Amino acid sequence: MAPGYIYEKMSERSDALERLDLRLQWGPYEIHVLSFHLTSFPPGRVIAFHKHATFELHFIAKGKGKVILVDQEFDLSPGHLYVTGPGVMHYQEADENEAMDELCLHVDIVDRREQATDSATAGEHDWEFAEACHCVYKLRSIPLYPAEDSFKAMPCFLEAYEACMHHYSGSYTTIKGLVIQILLRAVRAYDTVHEQKELPTKDMKAYRHHLALEFMQANYAGTISLEDVAEKLRISPRHLQRLFKELHDGSTFSRVLEDIRLTAVRRELETDNDSIEEIAGRTGFATGNYLHAVFRKRFGMTPSDYRKQAHSGGR
Repeated sequence: MAPGYIYEKMSERSDALERLDLRLQWGPYEIHVLSFHLTSFPPGRVIAFHKHATFELHFIAKGKGKVILVDQEFDLSPGHLYVTGPGVMHYQEADENEAMDELCLHVDIVDRREQATDSATAGEHDWEFAEACHCVYKLRSIPLYPAEDSFKAMPCFLEAYEACMHHYSGSYTTIKGLVIQILLRAVRAYDTVHEQKELPTKDMKAYRHHLALEFMQANYAGTISLEDVAEKLRISPRHLQRLFKELHDGSTFSRVLEDIRLTAVRRELETDNDSIEEIAGRTGFATGNYLHAVFRKRFGMTPSDYRKQAHSGGR
């Protein structure tokens, strides 16, 4: 346990707050709490790209990792928070050598003004009504990058957990108030974080190109298509083809895959004496004859001639 790590106790009953049916009315909004917990990502854990129809607030309590929000990648460390609103595609990953703990508040916020009666809208000019509207407006427009938890929303998770566990007088009302505090403190953090728009990010074109090559190099021996790789990267085949042409000297996907396979073929020709048919089967070529034709066209010699040259030290 990290020194002074106060959220460890929340892992003792990780579903304590989840068991509560937390619904609250705040101004014109009905807020339903869907998730409210501490979760731990073991080293290297990946949560693949996904999205929700609701709001999810993420606070990093311990460890480090990264998040991709739509198509921008950001490093995460203790004290960071980020918000994913309805429809925002995101990807999460813990550092490969260090676990990452995240405090999560996942809420569905429904505007009831269209269903309200005249008496129910009588508070439209109240401070609470106005603050609720302002907070939800800010949630919907929060920029897609992490901020620092500068207004201390994270301790509210622990306070809510302790209220739930101790069942003291007014604990349910206290927990509902803490949900609102987390929402308010999260949006307030972004009011003073404009400078963080310049947080270091990766060049996503280069990053996706690198991931595509890694996947192809790991799977060249089998059947692999442009569509397969694009699906792994969660982009369209056309987008991936453009990336290769732009970042791989104008080469198409097919040409890049052929290059990878031929590199493997040459490596095998240099190190063993298996038949051309066997090498073809291990490197993604349909037959030895097809490999022979492709190899000769690319290198001006047959695979057998290349092997002889390599073994004689003449390459």
